Order: sequence, then structure tokens, then C-alpha cells
Amino acid sequence: MLVLLAGIFVVHIATVIMLFVSTIANVWMVGSYNFGTISTGLWLLCNKTCTQLPVSSRDEASLKAVQAFMILSIIFSVVALVLFIIQLFTLEKGKRFYMTGAVMLVCWMCILIAVSIYTARFTGTMASFTNPHHGYCFILAWICFCFSFIIGILYLVLRKK
Repeated sequence: MLVLLAGIFVVHIATVIMLFVSTIANVWMVGSYNFGTISTGLWLLCNKTCTQLPVSSRDEASLKAVQAFMILSIIFSVVALVLFIIQLFTLEKGKRFYMTGAVMLVCWMCILIAVSIYTARFTGTMASFTNPHHGYCFILAWICFCFSFIIGILYLVLRKK
């Protein structure tokens, strides 16, 4: 049981770190241009230098929603980690980690909403560049989506022995 708790704790910490990286780094979409590689993220457009991300007025609300939901997912994931540590030392034997699981599933929902909006609105926006593809931050966000769901379900069924 101790090994299972430690494993879940390590995966949870890895998920928090990957959420930070995927939100902060600017490599959600990557494409080639005449002068080299160009990448866009949630915040900046980077070539050799980074500048403010140019967004049309109709896509601005969508980008702000993606930014907000990614930040909320980080907050909920950290809160779930703190709740897990608190419940680990204060919960009676035989009780389940319901609160931690519920908060982690809210984190999962925030990631789902953010990445879905980004996929629907911003995947084809780099049409003027050659060979546009998703960057590692986009892939990390989907990995965090999977991990947060698995961790949330494990917290709900996990019983402290």
C-alpha cells in the first residue's frame, strides 16, 4: 500500500511539473518560415526573439479562456496535492481520499476544456507557415489530461490502510 501511495504521489508531482511547463513554454504550435523555425504558445510568438502573440479579435476570447483554464488546472492540481498530503496524515484508517479525487477530477476537466478550445480554434492558424505541427507543450497538456484522470479515479477508490 505504501508503494502505491508513493507511486501516485510521484505521478501527481510529475503532472504538476508538466502542467507548469506546458502552460509557461511557448511551443504549442511549431512551423517553418523563411528565416527558420517559429513557434507559438499561449502567451508569445517566438522566432529568434519572442513577441506578443498576434491574435485576431474573434480569437482573443478563446485564447484567454485557454490561458485561464490552464492556470486553473495548475491551481487545482497543486490544491489536490496539498489535500492528499493533509489527508494522508489526518484521515482515519479505512477512509477514502474523496476530496483529493474530486479536486483532481476538476483539474482534469479544466485541462480538457483548455486543450479542446485550443485544438478547435488555433490548430490551423499557422497556415502561412510550411509544415505546421503541434509542439511538445500541446502533447504534454494531453499527457497531463490522461494522468490527472487516472490519478483522480485512483484517489476516489484508494483507501487508507
